[in-house]
Amino acid sequence: MVGITKQFPGVVANDAVSFEAAAGEVHALLGENGAGKTTLMNVLTGLYRPEAGEIELYGERVHFQAPRDALAAGIGMVHQHFRLVETLTVAENLQLGWKTPRYWLGRRAGMRQVREIAEALSMPVDAGARIWQLSVGEQQRVEIIKAVFRGSRVLILDEPTAVLTPQEAAQLFTTLRAMASDGHAVIVITHKLHEVMAVADRITVLRGGKSVATLEVSEATPRSLAALMVGHEMEIERRRGRESPPGDEVVLAVEGLSAHGDRGGEALRGVSLQLRSGEILAVAGVAGNGQRELAETISGMRSASAGTIRVGGRALRPGDPRAAISAGVAHVPEDRLGTGLAPSLSIARNAVLKTYRASPISWGPFLALKRMADVARALIQRYDVKAPGPETPARNLSGGNLQKLVLGREFGGEPRVLVAAQPTRGLDVGAIETVHSYLRDAAANGVAVLLISEDLEEILALADRVVVMYEGAIVGELDASDATVEEIGYLMAGGVSE
Repeated sequence: MVGITKQFPGVVANDAVSFEAAAGEVHALLGENGAGKTTLMNVLTGLYRPEAGEIELYGERVHFQAPRDALAAGIGMVHQHFRLVETLTVAENLQLGWKTPRYWLGRRAGMRQVREIAEALSMPVDAGARIWQLSVGEQQRVEIIKAVFRGSRVLILDEPTAVLTPQEAAQLFTTLRAMASDGHAVIVITHKLHEVMAVADRITVLRGGKSVATLEVSEATPRSLAALMVGHEMEIERRRGRESPPGDEVVLAVEGLSAHGDRGGEALRGVSLQLRSGEILAVAGVAGNGQRELAETISGMRSASAGTIRVGGRALRPGDPRAAISAGVAHVPEDRLGTGLAPSLSIARNAVLKTYRASPISWGPFLALKRMADVARALIQRYDVKAPGPETPARNLSGGNLQKLVLGREFGGEPRVLVAAQPTRGLDVGAIETVHSYLRDAAANGVAVLLISEDLEEILALADRVVVMYEGAIVGELDASDATVEEIGYLMAGGVSE
């Protein structure tokens, strides 16, 4: 890619960016949210047409009019927001839109081929399951398998390890290295600097829509990469210490909680935990082991089949989001764009989704539009949301700014309990630091924070205690001050706590 320029109204997303990835290498693409990484890859995959610049593939100049042209040329991308049809099965999603005889494989043959690819990539998935029945992590696996199924020679992965244990991430790195050895060009977009150092051959850093550096991994350090990304030195190694210890009051008490999953099976099996004021309790586990169901049940989005939830000593009726909100439970869902926000609505309307029925946002049956805009402007300023104004549609925001919007709205209700599910998934280093500071500040102000994350470094940086979930149950509890990545990863993989 040479001199790629892509503009949107009022924004130059890519400013004469040049980027190259060689066959047989893993090339990491780094940059803060809004730096232009995704836009550049969307140009490469034919989703956007650039105003200037050229693309060469294996030495030949190419012009992509649509994503199907890039796909036919052997370019596949696993997007941060998945491109899957939720009502179809895994096998049907892989075959969807395929015009070669593969489309006519038939159900059994299609499912068999899905299983073969999944086994080859060490990414187990149920080929007959419908997408809506899968966790976010399992859906990500389907996207990776789909790209391989379609014969991609250039494979782009956006945050591919966000839902993996350290052991699974290591296996993925082995797979990516093997693909590179077979002649693939593998492009990895990630905010995890240690992953870049572990898997990449070369690194390109974007900042402000421009390419600021391309270097060999042997020439880089995590600190130097962070400085290139944000334009200044920043502290990467986060302390574990707390200026103020958690309080004694038990704000959230969960006893014997069980709940069914989307597919009808038991997703939660007798979960019990307590969370004190000012405490950050982390829930670790591989995606699909009940973490999402736990967050949804506590926040009132899912009914419980057994057990109790108490907030401040008062029983909370499961399956009633309004009751949870009234009790002071705030929820940052793992799918920030699909569940946390209404993408087509403005920032202003998203900012008041939980309060629009009450004064001062509403006046009888009418919305006070000026007050709604004022709330949004205050949120934009306080949480540094990069947006032209309150009327900007949420779908136009980058991942980091979407998360700031969700957090700002949830904190606006002065919660007693904050359930934060995967709060930094897909974010860059700068945005992660910002979200971490919000969570620390919330705990310092007495909020009980339930942090659900698969990022073990994040867990060890923020949490006071860690519980690990496996197959819907809590299999271990650790003090974060002396826990290790290896110990937590062992429990996440089904190991038994000693």
